[in-house]
Amino acid sequence: MKLCVIPGDGIGQEVIPCAVAVLQHVMPDLEIVEARAGWACFQETGSALPEATVEAIHTCGAALFGAVSSPLHKVEGYRSPIVQLRQRFDLYANLRPTRIAWSLALRWMGRAQSVDLMLVRENTQGLYSGRERIVGDEAIAERVITRAASERIAHVAFSLARERERKTVTIVHKANILPITDGLFRDSVRTVGAQYPEVKINEMLVDTAAMMLASRPGQFDVIVTTNLFGDILSDVASVWGGGLGMAPSLNLGAQVAIAEPVHGSAPDIAGKGIANPCGAILSAALLLRYHWHRPDLADRIERAVYAAIESGVQTPDLGGSATTRAMLEAILQRL
Repeated sequence: MKLCVIPGDGIGQEVIPCAVAVLQHVMPDLEIVEARAGWACFQETGSALPEATVEAIHTCGAALFGAVSSPLHKVEGYRSPIVQLRQRFDLYANLRPTRIAWSLALRWMGRAQSVDLMLVRENTQGLYSGRERIVGDEAIAERVITRAASERIAHVAFSLARERERKTVTIVHKANILPITDGLFRDSVRTVGAQYPEVKINEMLVDTAAMMLASRPGQFDVIVTTNLFGDILSDVASVWGGGLGMAPSLNLGAQVAIAEPVHGSAPDIAGKGIANPCGAILSAALLLRYHWHRPDLADRIERAVYAAIESGVQTPDLGGSATTRAMLEAILQRL
């Protein structure tokens, strides 16, 4: 198997090598192909996503993407490389699981809940479709929802749910305010749900879902929603798993998958050796589970990560003092 590795910017340069080390520990024959993307790449080459990188991902069929810094104002010629990759490779499903880290929940929340949810986010449309324009003094962004994309992401959500213990999908939308776009999304997902009679279907407005994820996340099993809503809600849910430093994600398409920790480039801590590598390592586990179809290896990695945390080895974002290297060594020891 081949893996295209793109560290990107900031702490991506520090945590992605940790994830590669873990993957190579359980897959000694894994071939690594290195590539570049991101803000530093743009400043040096004029391209945030060189064609050589796109070709490397295409050849490998799988990539591990670190983090990219982005300018806070429009820069001519620059566009987010991960958004480009989602559209170039039609990575239509974004998987964002959240599992409870017991010791962290007890410390931060004063209580523990049983949390094991999967947020399935439509990954190519919505407000991230890239249709923005200026008309006079108005800035306009188009929200694009299609039946085909809604049905496609619904199949992913229901297929995942029927393999889980609770077998429940919650459709999150705002059809009371956006009856045309979110109405189409909700109805399309429900139509697909009828093909999965073993799976229970719930509905929830996005604002209510945000409140419930913050207060009672244990009620959710699989959530399916649109692009922007999924982006926000998955970050809310990540609190229960230890925060963004622990949060993994997988961009999944029919042929290509790109694993991606969601924490960003974190320039405030870049170079200090204290970044949490767990989000990157757990993202690699998602690649094993859903793209390479090696759930046995994914289980091993996930058990090692949570065992290391529960033993007290925790980076500063988790309330500890462990370095990036110490966290990696604790995980490798448990593998």
